[in-house]
Amino acid sequence: MHPSRRQEKQKSASNTGAQGLPGTRSPPHLAAAPHLASIPRSPSPPSPILPEPSSLSRSSPPTPLRSSLHGVVTAAALMDPKSPDDRPQAAAAQPQPLEWRFAQVFGERGAGEDVQEVDIISAIEFDKSGDHLATGDRGGRVVLFERTDARGNATRTELERQDYTVARHPEFRYKTEFQSHEPEFDYLKSLEIEEKINKIKWGQTANNALFILSTNDKTIKYWKVQDKKVKRISVMNLDTSQSSDNGTTSGSSTSSSRGLLPNGGCSEKLCANKDLSLPPGGCASLRLPVVVTGEGLNPVARCRRVYAHAHDYHINSISNNSDGETFISADDLRINLWNLEINSQSFNIVDVKPTNMEDLTEVITCAEFHPTHCNTLAYSSSKGAIRLIDLRQSALCDNHSKLFEEHESAGSKSFFTEIIASVSDIKFARGGRHILSRDYMTLKLWDLNMDSGPVATFQVHEHLRPKLCDLYENDSIFDKFECCLSGDGLRVATGSYSNLFRVFGCTPGNTEATTLEASRNPMRRQVANPTRPARTLTSLTRAVRRGGENAGADGNVNSNDFSTKLLHLAWHPTENSIACAAGNSLYMYYA
Repeated sequence: MHPSRRQEKQKSASNTGAQGLPGTRSPPHLAAAPHLASIPRSPSPPSPILPEPSSLSRSSPPTPLRSSLHGVVTAAALMDPKSPDDRPQAAAAQPQPLEWRFAQVFGERGAGEDVQEVDIISAIEFDKSGDHLATGDRGGRVVLFERTDARGNATRTELERQDYTVARHPEFRYKTEFQSHEPEFDYLKSLEIEEKINKIKWGQTANNALFILSTNDKTIKYWKVQDKKVKRISVMNLDTSQSSDNGTTSGSSTSSSRGLLPNGGCSEKLCANKDLSLPPGGCASLRLPVVVTGEGLNPVARCRRVYAHAHDYHINSISNNSDGETFISADDLRINLWNLEINSQSFNIVDVKPTNMEDLTEVITCAEFHPTHCNTLAYSSSKGAIRLIDLRQSALCDNHSKLFEEHESAGSKSFFTEIIASVSDIKFARGGRHILSRDYMTLKLWDLNMDSGPVATFQVHEHLRPKLCDLYENDSIFDKFECCLSGDGLRVATGSYSNLFRVFGCTPGNTEATTLEASRNPMRRQVANPTRPARTLTSLTRAVRRGGENAGADGNVNSNDFSTKLLHLAWHPTENSIACAAGNSLYMYYA
């Protein structure tokens, strides 16, 4: 090659390296640091240290790497895995502990006010959208609450203001209530059936109507709640007032229609009233009743179907299927599959009843459908085991597809081992990958792909282990505490005694363990987290245990009030908001 052409080619190559490719703009960090522009930019494989562009978080836009000395990270700093610029990024991936605040309370009792047994809340459930909340009590009533701060109900001006980050907590208001169950009596077994609501589950919303499944010990009911215009009778011949006019109605429509029966009849009490006698000579004209439709909308609850006479033992759980057509109900020995449109028959899919009842060793404690797979469900037992079954295998799913249980060492077994191992509640994570289970002492998180043991164990009542004898005497050891997961799957929560509940972070390396009290000041009983870090176990168990290093993690051990217990709570499906029941009061908190 001619020497002059070689020099021109080298000159053009150096200009390209300093200014970038033709038609492109130099990166900002190269323009700010000319000494880096002289480095040849030869094609090379991606660095194993820096993340790929696809792995970057969508919530944080990429920013140029900075250095505290030169304003730009040098090439040596990019290749150093222990660079201080990489540590903040790793720390940002770890969620920070939440600061919980009081939001609302419904049914708060005053000082010295006694709580009626029928008013105690026995079930709590959010719907999938989080815009509605349902509670059931021991009196058989279901109370519905609706959200008032939802974006769908906001005006245009409010939506424009919400373009900026505004710290607002979810607000709910009372919507309606209805009597779901009444006390019954089984004459064949001489058994009283309580009206207490054991479980509530939300169905799929259709035509602006809400659908709810509620159950007591024996009977399941399917309710439809819809806003309707209330119709009333406004003009009638009969007059309940003392006027002597020709039978014209001068009182309100509600008072004039009181005691009337269909087809023009009236109750005995109304007909026996001498004040309603017709004037002498009769009425001048006959007026037909006029039905007037009210202007406002009132929620009306109607029972669509009743699913009864299918369980010999008390129903402990119900769960809707993701197909929107079926649901399951479980008692101590059987699990039945129902179709929402058919209440005359059900299919028995799990039956653990032995031929000889003396051979019975465990019972079913809870059952839950997978959130997305309509053929998969899980149920727990009194021995601490969780079984995953596939409805496609056989009509009667006596054989499980997976078994999740943690074996205790032979030397640590005692009289209370099986009692405290009984699982009281299980919940699938929103994505369906994990299962959260609650027994008397601990809260455990299971991975469906790893049946060798829980991936995380959270100590809740470890400080009560020396008092198991006293708890057995007063039957507190048989209390059934519920559990819940956050919508993002980063945290779990469960209740305890003295109206306390605990929130744990369940991501690897997260030591968050917060104790809150169901009151207007939730942080009143808050104590410092254990000073020692969480113990990460060996790869054989692959589990993380948190919350049990410090006996005082639940507050003052000696101040536990076993008569006040927080059994029921629910986590909002999309936000960090928790609703929990303390007696007859419903407390709501947000973070």
